[in-house]
Amino acid sequence: MSHIAFPRVDQTILARRGAIVERLSAILPPECLIADESGRRAFETDALTAYRRLPLAVALPRSTEEVARVMRLCRDEKVNVVPRGAGTSLSGGAIPQEDAVVIALTKMSRILEVNLADRYARVEAGVTNLAISEAVGPEGFFYAPDPSSQLACTIGGNIAMNSGGAHCLKYGVTTNNLLGARLVTLDGEILDIGSEAMDAPGYDLLGLVCGSEGQLGIVTEAIVRLIPLPEGARPVLFGFDSVEDASQCVAAIIGAGIVPVAMEYMDKPAIHICENFAHAGYPLDVEAMLIIEVEGSDAEIGAMLARIGAIAKAHNVRTVRESMSAMESAQIWKGRKSAFGATGRVADYICMDGTVPTSKLPEALQRTGEICASFGLRVANVFHAGDGNMHPLILYNVNDDEERVKAEEAGAAVLEMCVELGGCLTGEHGVGIEKRELMGRQFNDVELAQQKRVRAAFDPEGRLNPAKVFPLGERAA
Repeated sequence: MSHIAFPRVDQTILARRGAIVERLSAILPPECLIADESGRRAFETDALTAYRRLPLAVALPRSTEEVARVMRLCRDEKVNVVPRGAGTSLSGGAIPQEDAVVIALTKMSRILEVNLADRYARVEAGVTNLAISEAVGPEGFFYAPDPSSQLACTIGGNIAMNSGGAHCLKYGVTTNNLLGARLVTLDGEILDIGSEAMDAPGYDLLGLVCGSEGQLGIVTEAIVRLIPLPEGARPVLFGFDSVEDASQCVAAIIGAGIVPVAMEYMDKPAIHICENFAHAGYPLDVEAMLIIEVEGSDAEIGAMLARIGAIAKAHNVRTVRESMSAMESAQIWKGRKSAFGATGRVADYICMDGTVPTSKLPEALQRTGEICASFGLRVANVFHAGDGNMHPLILYNVNDDEERVKAEEAGAAVLEMCVELGGCLTGEHGVGIEKRELMGRQFNDVELAQQKRVRAAFDPEGRLNPAKVFPLGERAA
């Protein structure tokens, strides 16, 4: 039984499936259309793998113009559309429906322009996050947002969910590094919003589109900000005997006005899981660990680490290990970046994504443990501590329906707790289907109605990525 509801399937669309596929095949070459059942199976879910729906068909356009043609056809046929990047969404943002066409942008993977003088790159939506930094790294630049899935996740999906990453404490999330986008509306209109400049005239439509979860249109190209590589960077591991000491240390560092480039937290279960996979030299005899990275010249790094070290000492730090080489730094980050995959070797899990003020981290972590224990479940905590973006990994058995429901209910309780403490439902994963029914805990009816009116200005019938973000209500099957 599905615990998360889906809307009723439009049987009239299913009855016309053959005709719709035939029309799609008239505007797309064979290699850009998947209609057979086995091929469609590859697109039935994303990283929220507990839920699956077989799409009506899958379009793989190669250009903005092809996306526009498919969008116009779907509008004319009154067919729902589900945009898809690499399918790494942990909130079910790319899960389709039986009466929807998936438009996957994986064939649009070119870097179109690199302008180092003005510090931007123009890329297609299917370019992977890491590919941008790899392309401009030899010239001394990088693209700052770095989700853990950056090897696979694509810029289009990052824009849809306003993704972040470990190094976004200093540099910001996607919206802070996005200058412009090419957007295709459901009517097949092509809009260029933003610009190559630091600011653009007119309404800030770019701010609306980034984080809109594919409900306002499909982003096919993006202009992203490039940042010069720092002179140097160094991560340090700090181990603590208690979760409270580690979380209070985070709040104290931020409260002191220090902004490291990254500050990541792991509790004991997460430390052991990641160390067994990456062999990064994490301390196994502590209850909690921080990875704090600072950057700049050697003098700047030394001065900042001295201040951070003094704060850590005041919070009873037990072990301190500073990276002494680029290889050691890479290994430290490999452990953190591999956390989600490494946890999958141990158990099935739901990766939550809620945010709390850093001053509330000690209470949030204690209550997270209590909530999960009350459901008889284990939890491993690994998250972006500097901005309070928590990622509890709630462990369960996906083949046990009762246990899966418990995991989802525990996750919902954790997110409600985040809102209660003054935080929000999502920091970077988006709402998708996972947090949809909790939106009423974050927003009142007037606020939700206003958000829906904004969406309706772009998509009056709600055909773009339906069943996501807003509570289903009477639309639930």
